[in-house]
Amino acid sequence: MPTEILMPALSPTMEEGTLAKWLVKEGDEVKSGDVIAEIETDKATMEFEAVDEGKIGKILIAEGTAGVKVNTAIAVLLEEGESADAISAAPAAKAAAAPKAEAAAPAPAAASAPASAAPKAADGNRIFASPLARRIAADKGIDLAGVTGSGPYGRIVKADVEGAKPGAAKPAVAAEAPKAAPAPAAVAAAGPSTETILKMYADRETIEVALDGMRRTIAARLTEAKQTIPHFYLRRSAKLDALMEFRAMLNKQLDSRGVKLSVNDFIIKACALALQEVPDANAVWAGDRILKLKPSDVAVAVAIEGGLFTPVLKDAQQKTLSALSAEMKDLATRAKSKKLAPHEYQGGSFAISNLGMFGIENFDAVINPPHGAILAVGAGIQTPVVENGEVVIRNVMSMTLSVDHRVIDGALGAQLLAKIVGHLENPMGMLA
Repeated sequence: MPTEILMPALSPTMEEGTLAKWLVKEGDEVKSGDVIAEIETDKATMEFEAVDEGKIGKILIAEGTAGVKVNTAIAVLLEEGESADAISAAPAAKAAAAPKAEAAAPAPAAASAPASAAPKAADGNRIFASPLARRIAADKGIDLAGVTGSGPYGRIVKADVEGAKPGAAKPAVAAEAPKAAPAPAAVAAAGPSTETILKMYADRETIEVALDGMRRTIAARLTEAKQTIPHFYLRRSAKLDALMEFRAMLNKQLDSRGVKLSVNDFIIKACALALQEVPDANAVWAGDRILKLKPSDVAVAVAIEGGLFTPVLKDAQQKTLSALSAEMKDLATRAKSKKLAPHEYQGGSFAISNLGMFGIENFDAVINPPHGAILAVGAGIQTPVVENGEVVIRNVMSMTLSVDHRVIDGALGAQLLAKIVGHLENPMGMLA
């Protein structure tokens, strides 16, 4: 029987994506692990691998199609010996049943879920299995909760269930109607409606820009952040003269290795060390609790066309400045081409947003949930400073720490910012 290839969820937050490119065509033979398509999520373009073997019988969604919902059938896979004639049978039966269902009395939303919906384990977590594996398991009476997947990301594939022993199914769990999801919390009005705005500018020349997945995600997450996170702001300046001299000396010594350290590399290291020295501030908000991280996983905002990424440098406190520099350059390069994997831009407890290279002297950044804080970094400015009763010119950089008050209180945030400043003004200590 033909098997539907479904739009995958390539990240925990993915609800829809763009089928950017097919790497196979109808009639091609594929096996598990073969890359068959490129899919754009809200953050990246990722390769999609086949989880079963067979022949591509029909492509249902053309490449370039945007807004394809997760679990939508995008192609049909034929097993050995099946022909393209078999494809129309199952869809035709579904299509014939649809009008009858519409004529009947409305059913609860939960009842409208397709029969092939992904099964769940006893703990409620979704079990990832290919449609063919689910069908074989149902025919053989195999409980997928007891099967270990060998496919991509642990997905259960045909070979896994063919080698599994039949066992008693769990009809009580399967028959239980899914509970309705709790209603989402009310969101405050975002302003005038689209229709109102369009009327307001009807007599002006405008260009409409459709929102892509990334821009929709940014809008939703930052609106959520400003509406639900109790931000407060701490501001300090750091004198960079010693850092600039030390950086110039290191870059001269590292020139033969092709390494060139940036000021941002020192800022990343300073923040990573400060999070170790003020461990209570190395934390995230987890709904009904606070999670304190042991490693310093520092996210850094990277501007790209149409939005931004915040790739995470994990265990940054353990890495040398040159290692941080090389990793940051690699992450930034791949971020700009949307080639980051989800695990490279998810997580972390703390973020840095540096607009100093654009001449911005200071600004307030929005916290990226669930992070506990974000450091906004401005440009280094030649500034008169009083030292020992005399006025001298120093290179001064302004910083603003935006803090989630649910996670970090004022005094704790002040301690963290003081440690960051201390490392930046005494950069040699960061090598100890």
